[in-house]
Amino acid sequence: MTTPVTEPAEVPAPASDTLLTVSGLTKHFPVNRGIIFRRRVGLVRSVDDVSFDVARGETLGIVGESGCGKTTTARMLTRLIEPTAGQIIFDGRDITHLRAGAMRPLRREVQMIFQDPYSSLNPRHTVGSIVSAPFRLQKVKTEKGTKKSVQELLELVGLNPEHYNRYPHEFSGGQRQRIGIARTLALRPKLIVADEPVSALDVSIQAQVVNLLDDLQSELGLTYVIIAHDLSVIRHVANRVAVMYLGNLVELASREDLYKRPRHPYTVALLSAVPLPEPAKRTAEGGRERRERVRLVGDVPSPLNPPPACRFHTRCWKAQEVCRTEPPPLRELAPGHQVACHFPENTPAA
Repeated sequence: MTTPVTEPAEVPAPASDTLLTVSGLTKHFPVNRGIIFRRRVGLVRSVDDVSFDVARGETLGIVGESGCGKTTTARMLTRLIEPTAGQIIFDGRDITHLRAGAMRPLRREVQMIFQDPYSSLNPRHTVGSIVSAPFRLQKVKTEKGTKKSVQELLELVGLNPEHYNRYPHEFSGGQRQRIGIARTLALRPKLIVADEPVSALDVSIQAQVVNLLDDLQSELGLTYVIIAHDLSVIRHVANRVAVMYLGNLVELASREDLYKRPRHPYTVALLSAVPLPEPAKRTAEGGRERRERVRLVGDVPSPLNPPPACRFHTRCWKAQEVCRTEPPPLRELAPGHQVACHFPENTPAA
């Protein structure tokens, strides 16, 4: 039986209390050819000029198709990979190009939940060893001792404290993800970046993990950046949603506004593919209302050679000549709703 998902309150955190600010974030991966003389023959433009901010206690969801740059963005936020350009300000400090030694103390405050609960846990280590690793690496001594602290973390994420001496292979996928979450919480971070935290889990237990993340946020005052391709999951966890396409940020809005009035054609297409609990809903007049499915033509272009100007114009049904020659700026069309499109949807006629 599927666990019902509890929705977070639609109360945005105050804009003045910003924990994370990202400006012009860019990551290009060089493509080299040759064995001895390595020649650069191109660049994979994984992320291009992405900007957003995250308030304390807020959950920002980043969505898009596979290959749009979501995971690369997440790994730059946690400084697992070096940005090519741009700036990352965390809690008032520029961490964009910090060396590993300088970044080590900040690992206590910025943590990551990985997508695959199977490969992110060392099968040779016990649960106690895995969850206590942050204490050892950061040389943190707990008041109650390491074992007691680990057992409290296991209980916090819904696991039995007696599982301390068990190994990862003895647990289900959902339980392994809970172990990973417990490890992430060990040092009480301020920001957690979750990369597809439920995509590798059975549908029947996805809601349990989503509810756990929501409960932990309320209890510990956590701030989340959650990466996902499933818009139905993001709808239940995010306060605001950022939509990415081929390395660009194309829309950023509150959850309520984005799902009710998507303005970028790509967002409209994504939402049209989300299955509804009731395929046909009755309207006030007694008739039936059906969601119109938008089918995009063609494949996602290669990030090695992205289309000029608006990168979505090769698949967009509203594209005109200006879309092929002039990149649309990310501009605010409504309070808190930013869109990068020359011809946005759901916009009142002037």
